[in-house]
Amino acid sequence: MIRISISTARVDHPDSYLKQLVQLGADCLDFGNGSSFVGVKEQGYPDLDELLKLRRRLRSFGLDINRVTLPNMSERFMRNLPGSEKELDHTVNAMKVFGEAGVPIIRQRFAGDTFDQLMTKYDAVLRGGYISRGESIGLTKQQHETPTYEELQAWWERFLTVYGQLVPIADSYKVKLSMHPSDTPNTDTPFGGLGYHRVTDAFPSKQVGYLYCIGTRAEAGGSSLVLDEINHYGRQGRIHLIHMRNVRGSLPTSGGFEETLLDDGDLNMFKVLMALKKVGYDGCINPDHIPFLEGDDRDRHSGDHRTACGIGLAYSIGYLKALLCAMYAV
Repeated sequence: MIRISISTARVDHPDSYLKQLVQLGADCLDFGNGSSFVGVKEQGYPDLDELLKLRRRLRSFGLDINRVTLPNMSERFMRNLPGSEKELDHTVNAMKVFGEAGVPIIRQRFAGDTFDQLMTKYDAVLRGGYISRGESIGLTKQQHETPTYEELQAWWERFLTVYGQLVPIADSYKVKLSMHPSDTPNTDTPFGGLGYHRVTDAFPSKQVGYLYCIGTRAEAGGSSLVLDEINHYGRQGRIHLIHMRNVRGSLPTSGGFEETLLDDGDLNMFKVLMALKKVGYDGCINPDHIPFLEGDDRDRHSGDHRTACGIGLAYSIGYLKALLCAMYAV
C-alpha cells in the first residue's frame, strides 16, 4: 500500500504540527537534514536513545520515520583533503545508529553532485500568483567551468569509498540505502541520466537503490523519460521512495524549468502513479518542494523553521490522497 510521507528539516516540531499532518492524511516523515538529529553536532552522529525517543513520539501521533539523512560528505572529503576522513567515520557511525533504530530508508548526500554555478535561480510566479522555484541556463550569462573527465572519475572514487563502507551496514541491518538524482540534472552531473545507473551497477546489493525524484528527472527529459525510468528501476525493485514533484519545461526543451503544483505541470501525475502500480511499488510518495500559495508564510512553512502546515502542503496531501483513491479503484 502506497503511503504519503512529508519532508522536514527539523526534529522538534510542536504537537500542533504533527496533529495537522495526521489530520490531513500524512503517514510518515522524511528527514532531509543530516545535522538536525540530537548528537550530530556534539559527536558527529545521532544519539540512539534520542532517536528512539523521537520515533516513539511520532508513533504516538500515528506517524513514523520513513527516511533519514546521514551527515553530509563535504567538498573537503570529496577532494580527499587531509583531515577529512573523520567525516566517513561519522557517517558510518550514523548508519549503524539508524540501523539499530530500525529506520527503513537512509540517504547520503555528496558535495559536488550538482553544478549550481550553471543555473540562474528565480521565483517563478504561476497560476493565480503562487510562487515556486525556477531555474534557467540561458539567464546565466557568465561562462562557468564544469569538472573534467579526470575530475569526475576522482569524485566517483570518493563516492565508491563511502558506499563501500555503507553498503555492508545496509545489508547487515536490512535498511535501504537510497540515492537522489542530481538536482539540477545538468550534463555530466554524477547522478544524472548516466551516473544514476552506476550506483547499482557498482553495488548490486538489493538494499541499494533510489530515492526517485519525478520532478528532477522530468527536468532532464520530460514525461517519457520519467515513465521509462520508473519501468526500468521499478521492475528491478530499486525504487525506495518517490518525490512527487511536477514541473513545466525541461533542460533539453527550454534550457530551464519551473516547479508547479501537482496538477499544474507538464506531467500527468495519475499516469505516474499508474506506472508505479504496474511495477509493484509499495513505498511512500512525498510531495516535496511545495510552492507558496496566498496566505502561506514563507518563514513558518519552509525549511528548518516549518512549524505549521501551509495551504500548499494541505493541497498537495489532499491531491495525492485523491489520486491514490482513484488508482486503487482502477
